[in-house]
Amino acid sequence: MRHGSITLPEIVAAVFMLVAACVSLQAETVHKTYFENTDHELHVYEILGYEQGPTMMIIGGIQGNEPGGYLSADLYADISLRKGNLIVVPRANFYAILLNQRGPNGDMNRKFANQRAFDIETRIVEILKELISRSDVLLNLHDGTGFFREEDLDDLHNSMRFGQSIIADADIYTCPDSAKKLYLGEIARKICAEVNQYIPEPEYKFHFNNHNTVSKQTKHPEQRLSATYYSLIHHQIHAFGIESSKEIPSDEVKVRQKSMVINAFMNEFGLVPENPKILVEKPKLNHLIVLINGSERVAVKDGETVLLDPGDEIIIEHIDMSNYKRGLVADILGKGGINDLGKSFEIDYPTRIIIRKDSFKCAAVNLAMHKERQLAGIPRVAELANQTPHLEFLTILVDSARVEVSEGDTLEVAKGAVLEITEAVIDKPAYGKSLVVNFKGFYGDKNNNTGEDRGCKIAMDRGFWMLNYSLDGDGLLWEIVVSCLDKKIGRVVVKLIEPQASIVK
Repeated sequence: MRHGSITLPEIVAAVFMLVAACVSLQAETVHKTYFENTDHELHVYEILGYEQGPTMMIIGGIQGNEPGGYLSADLYADISLRKGNLIVVPRANFYAILLNQRGPNGDMNRKFANQRAFDIETRIVEILKELISRSDVLLNLHDGTGFFREEDLDDLHNSMRFGQSIIADADIYTCPDSAKKLYLGEIARKICAEVNQYIPEPEYKFHFNNHNTVSKQTKHPEQRLSATYYSLIHHQIHAFGIESSKEIPSDEVKVRQKSMVINAFMNEFGLVPENPKILVEKPKLNHLIVLINGSERVAVKDGETVLLDPGDEIIIEHIDMSNYKRGLVADILGKGGINDLGKSFEIDYPTRIIIRKDSFKCAAVNLAMHKERQLAGIPRVAELANQTPHLEFLTILVDSARVEVSEGDTLEVAKGAVLEITEAVIDKPAYGKSLVVNFKGFYGDKNNNTGEDRGCKIAMDRGFWMLNYSLDGDGLLWEIVVSCLDKKIGRVVVKLIEPQASIVK
């Protein structure tokens, strides 16, 4: 018999039970990553509140050229909730975001109908559908063109524009299974009224935009392929598109306004959040951690150079940003895809690593070759200035006749001739694969303008010229620029003359 005393094991057990009870009351964030270390990396954040409540899903970046959407969604991945749950997908179409395109393989927001194809984007849509099935409300964040108005006022202010509107597929939707009514228009108008009192600019105020997609008379039948329509019809949940105007020049303004709208929706549906900090800053790289040959690590800052021996293997292990931790990729030019973080590559020619935050290039690190690095005791990181090559001459075909033009010289070419740049000779051949030779003002492929014009047949009488690139403004003097690692290393001038023998001055 203990006569009222408590043993040490019992005290330990009681403390453990108390801690476990406290932990069970804590909010939780579950972070899942799909297609990790690929160009299509997908991050999903499920935030569980302290108290039970409805689940709201927020999708950003389903179209890659709408930063107001994915930057706004990104803020809510770090939120904590007192009540309710959030499912946040900040960058549904990461590949499109990196390219700053609506959808390089088609609009992902038009792939929610039954799809026969099963490419990676369709797989992402299937993941989004599963998440929608566990939600009570969907907010799909976008940036739309112009300013929605019920009346057609002008080209930027009319009923076919999306900007500064809250979109739904019906005003009132009657669920066929239960006859329950969803008052989408009433809720959207209420949110607009609440938010608009804090928006001083009349043009920036939000309006309810009823796409009426459930009707045969809709002006927007294409929206029947969208995430909001799918959510409403297949899962009978409240679904809204939130559209900032692309005509608003500041992403920070878009993010602030969208956050007010999201917070108002949370309040409407009973989610109690701790509001996120709204901050849109220029990304700042502290350093990049590069692993060389599996044993040597270097920390490299923006603009610095890593000196390698040909054949060295590198892995970009970590991107250390001072103000962001998501949406970051490292792209080794000429290797892999757009997202090369964590992958091993053999480097045998000079190139560079581009660091991007979403589609924004925010830093670059150079990779240079130095065969005698180890013998000379040269460190891995050095200044690029001592390594920059210089152009010696260009080899150019003029009507199939071969001409060598030294750096800085002028080549006279008869109007009507066909010019083809075939070779750039530099004083450091190891940098040969890092060169870009650009005939300024010429587009070889308007849909994929890389700036590299070697091998292109350039007709001197065609209407490709962009006069703002002409050195004289009259279309007679043009410049061929040779760059290495984004640094100009030489040029040749082309002068158009009346048909006669071409000469080199």
